[in-house]
Order: sequence, then structure tokens, then C-alpha cells
Amino acid sequence: MTNHLKLADSYLRLSDEEKKYGNESESITNQREIIRDYCKKQGIIIVSEFVDDGYSGGNFERPGFQAMLNHLAAGKANTVITKDLSRLGRDMTESSYYAERFFPEHGIHYLAPGNDFDSMGDNLMAPFQFAMNDVYLRDTSRKVKQTLDMKRKKGKYAACPPYGYRKAERTTDQLVPDENTAPVVQRIFALAAEGQSCRSIAKQLNEDGICPPLKYRVEFRDNFTDRGAARASDFWNYTTVKRILRNRVYLGHTILGKTRKVNVKSKKKLPVPQEDWAITENTHEPLVTQRQFDLAEHFLSENTKANAANPSFRHSIFGGIAYCAHCGAAMCSGGSVYKGERKKYWYLVCNNLANRTINRCQHGARIKYEDLLEIVRCDLNALLSFDEAEIEQITQEAIRQANASLGVENKEQTLADIETKSKRIIKMIERAYRDNAAGNLSDDLLDEMMERFGKERQALEEQRQKLLSDTSEDQSIRNAYTLFFDIAKRYSHIEKLDRDILHTLVERIEIGEKILPKGQKIASPRTSYRQSIRIFYRFIGEMNGEVIREVNKAVNL
Repeated sequence: MTNHLKLADSYLRLSDEEKKYGNESESITNQREIIRDYCKKQGIIIVSEFVDDGYSGGNFERPGFQAMLNHLAAGKANTVITKDLSRLGRDMTESSYYAERFFPEHGIHYLAPGNDFDSMGDNLMAPFQFAMNDVYLRDTSRKVKQTLDMKRKKGKYAACPPYGYRKAERTTDQLVPDENTAPVVQRIFALAAEGQSCRSIAKQLNEDGICPPLKYRVEFRDNFTDRGAARASDFWNYTTVKRILRNRVYLGHTILGKTRKVNVKSKKKLPVPQEDWAITENTHEPLVTQRQFDLAEHFLSENTKANAANPSFRHSIFGGIAYCAHCGAAMCSGGSVYKGERKKYWYLVCNNLANRTINRCQHGARIKYEDLLEIVRCDLNALLSFDEAEIEQITQEAIRQANASLGVENKEQTLADIETKSKRIIKMIERAYRDNAAGNLSDDLLDEMMERFGKERQALEEQRQKLLSDTSEDQSIRNAYTLFFDIAKRYSHIEKLDRDILHTLVERIEIGEKILPKGQKIASPRTSYRQSIRIFYRFIGEMNGEVIREVNKAVNL
């Protein structure tokens, strides 16, 4: 990338609340026109445009924003421009961090012409501007909450319609049965009332090709981002069935306010005590009778007593992260008791082994839940222990491996060799012309030599240009490692691995087959074994070249 050129990523954002209560000046179209006009006047080249339409300014996990960060990390732009600071975000702490620290520290020039903000300038008014955006975020959140509370008190349904229902055509506050999915809900309750387990019901629905709830929303009802749509499974599982069986909305009651956000800036939700739920009875047509609901609840309780010993496991933190290395299916949770043991061991198992009969996975990846927790925790703590010199070393090694894959181990030496060869060719050309002038070299032979020398120089120049372009790839790798470790530095040492930490730092985990000791057919809880476990970190990919690990021997770091 040429340093003097301003190659910009333009970023546009509009929240759902701003769509409802804002004005045209905040629209995506208006933002785009203002940015393009500004860039034209300033001689800035817009390389790519990233849009988050319908995302709150307090949420920095927006797909468009994250895609832009990846684009910047790849070295494809050196400037970020938004219409004003509020488009970057409304959260004072996060917005200030990106505008005044993150972008400048990564060599990114940030501009917000609507606020006369330039990351290379003094920006004396910036603290006040960030603070006012933060006030707006809080005030909007308060107004939205008040509106929802009023709807809840009136028994109106102010949320996404549950599976089995849709919003009425004349009013969006009323639920009516969905002709396509209501019969599925009724079938689930009927099977549960007969005493069938959630797993058995899920298996039957999968065998009949019934579209599960989230997939149904993606395919037929709601608009999702590509990232959100990719999370929708094609198969039912016991958790989805259980959630339906415990939802009293199917009795015709509106139940809202089961959870609440920690605060306006946090995405984390906390459970609300049942006595504080907003419950309004008989607000819409029921799909099941009270007797069917009670019978299903009875058998559900009977079938889940064994799981009560470890309720925290039922919410596995590896959802959307752990996959079978052989068939690519997600890993689902389960429990088992080994022969001669009383303790129940929780594990992750390939979903194509657990829930399907068609195209069943022949390998069936499986791993103890606690073992995987410890392996990932230890790996992350090993990364967090790296000092600046070690980070630089592994960055250089990643660059070296990338170059080796291109057939170039030492770029500097190769460029020097090309320069030496080019100088030698120039000297040979000069000598050939001197010999021709002295009558020692014919014109025909001179032309032949010049043609050959010209081809050699062209080949060397093409090789040189390719090496120079590969240098930008080196910078992309460096930017990716810098970005990852900047994020990782938020943690010093991980005592307990939780979902937030895992999903912040890890992109994907692939679980392979167990390799048991010779002569052993089944892994016991007291015997160590070997297993392929590949961990792919965000931005930088795989760090540990040794994928075959000793399980049950993870070191407590």
C-alpha cells in the first residue's frame, strides 16, 4: 500500500431506534452521500464500505464493524471515516478507545467530518462529544424500556414471536398460530405427554425433515446477517425441544420480562425472579391444553432428574465453537456413567452421531467436557504469558511460514540477489555496446543479445515486484497478530474459562478421534489417551502445530 495515499474504509451505522425516532440526516443513504462528498473533496479513495443497519451504538460486536476491523488487519486500508462520532458508536469508553487509541496505535487514520474529528489532530472537544453520545444511548434505552413496559402491562406481545406463532397481519402486538409450525408444536407436546424424552422427539423430527425454529426463522420469516444465519442448525436437539415444552406461551399467556440486561452497555442478560415476570393470561389462542402441558412437564422432570447434579453443564460454552473434525457437524452435549463408576461424566459428541440415522458420522468424535475446558484454558494461558519479544518471535515465524509456502524463505536476501543480477546485466549490456562500437561485435549479434538481456531484466523485475507485493501480506499477518494480542491483553490469567472469554479469543475448535493405548478399546476416566484437538484463534488461526494431545494430563497453568 502506498503510504501517501488515503485508502479509506467508510463505515455506516443506523440503529432500529434511530429508524423509528430519528430523522433523514441519520439515514444510511445520507451518511453515504456525506462521506463520498467529503472524500471527493479531500482526495480520499474509498476502498470498501461497511454497513450495520439496525445495530445499537452500544454494541461493538456488530458484523459490519468486525468485518471492517478484519479488513484493516489485512492491510487493505489505512483510513476509517464515519459521518460523525455517533456512527462509530454511542458508548463513551469503547468509542473513545477506538477513535483515540486503537486506530492511531495501528497506523489507521480516523476521520469524523461531522464533528471535525481527526485522530491526527488535538480534538479538544472530543471528550464532550463522546459523553453526549453516551447520554443519548442511555436516554434512548430508557425510552425503549418505558415503551416495552407499557405494552407488557397491556398484555401486548413486544418480542419476537415464538415458534408456532406469528404476528397478526393487522397488528404486530398480537400473536396468532402459524399454519406451518403450530402443528409441530402440538406434535411435540403430544409425544412428551406420552412419556417420550426430548432426545427421542428431536430424533423423530430430524428423521421427518422438520425445519427447526431458528432455521425456520432464517429461511421463511426474519432477516438475518450472514453471520447470524450461519449459526442456525439444520437439526433439532433436545435443548430446543425442552425449551418449547417449558414455554407457557403455548397455553395462550403472554410472559415477558424473564431476563434483563446488566446495564445499558452490557449484552449480558440476567434471569429475573418468576414473581417479577410480566404475565398476562389469555392474550392469544392456545396451542395446547393445560392437561397436555402438565403431563409434558411431569415426564420432562422425570427424564431430567439425572441431569440435576450438574445443571451448569447444560449450557455448554462450546456452542458454535466445537465441531467434529471428520464430518464438520457441531458437537452436542451428553452424559454417561462408566462401568463400575457412580459419577456421571459429561462430554461433547458429534451431532451426526447423536441425532441422525441418515449419513451418520462413521468416526463419532467425542471428548470429556472438563478435559476440553482444561486444554483450551491452558493453551490460552500459555498465549497470555507471552512477553513482547515472544509475540514478535511468533509473528516473525508466521511470516516466515507464509513466505516458505510461496517458495521464498528470505525476502531481503532474494531482493538483494535480484539487484545484483540486474546490475550485472546492465554491465553486460554496456560492454556489448562498447564491443559493437569498436567493431568487435556485429549488429545482428548485438540485437540478439539485447533481446535476451531484455527478457532476463523483465523476469527479474516481475520477480522483484511480486516480492514487494508479498511484503504487504507480511504487514497483514503482523496486523492480525497485533490485533489478537491487543484483545488478549485484557486478560492476565484465566482461572475459569467462560463463554465470553472463549468466544472473544477462539474462532473454532475441531475434535478428532481418540487414540487409545494399545490393546484398549474404551477410554476410562482414569486412563489418559491421545486425541486430535485443533484450536483456531480469531484473526491468527492455529498456533499449536502439534494437534495430537495427551488428554487427562493437561497441566494446570
